[in-house]
Amino acid sequence: MGRTPTPVTTPESLTFHSDVTVELVKSAASDADVLFAARVSTAGEQSLDELKKDPERSKGLINYLMRDRHGSPFEHNSMTFFISAPIFVFREFMRHRVGWSYNEESGRYRELQPVFYVPGESRKLVQQGRPGKYVFTEGTPAQHATVRGTLEESYEQAYAAYQKLLAEGVAREVARSVLPVGLYSSMYATCNARSLMHFLGLRTQHELAKVPSFPQREIEMVGEKMEAEWARLMPLTHAAFNANGRVAP
Repeated sequence: MGRTPTPVTTPESLTFHSDVTVELVKSAASDADVLFAARVSTAGEQSLDELKKDPERSKGLINYLMRDRHGSPFEHNSMTFFISAPIFVFREFMRHRVGWSYNEESGRYRELQPVFYVPGESRKLVQQGRPGKYVFTEGTPAQHATVRGTLEESYEQAYAAYQKLLAEGVAREVARSVLPVGLYSSMYATCNARSLMHFLGLRTQHELAKVPSFPQREIEMVGEKMEAEWARLMPLTHAAFNANGRVAP
């Protein structure tokens, strides 16, 4: 998807974002990939013919595979995304290990840039209820102002401390310890459709989901943008995912 909006830069040269960046940089993924992988079970080498046929004629097979959870045919494809998001999003992201590969920006090898996350006005701020049974509700204008002001002040202090340590000759890998998880990082993430479906089942809320999920909004923002790219590449597989309750096969 598109890059993040034009940032607001403070006099102290800190940049604050309330969005995430997701770009599909490389892909080898189509609905036909599912079909040839599935049909090798019964057609052997004749399954190669699926590469030349219109996948639309076999959307019933894709739906069957999704419904009955024959998952391996959905693994014969690849998508690589460039993602820029707060560090706390990546820490949740990397809970997903099967079918994923990651390479992230390193605070050991480069000076980290002063780009930080501040929730936008649409971000729900108030948590109500007990753990496991809570909901988030809208914050008041005063709460939003407090969150923004407090975060910006904290970020300014933390980045000034980071710069001070670097100026004193402290190694980057040590100086980065003062920086908060609201700092933006960047990474490449590569997955296949099956691993992405598992991610989406856990990290997005959707009215068609059989199993409810309650993701943190910021990682859901990433998931929504990844899903939009995947849906364009594999529309029949995406439709079957939705039609069968958004449960990964």
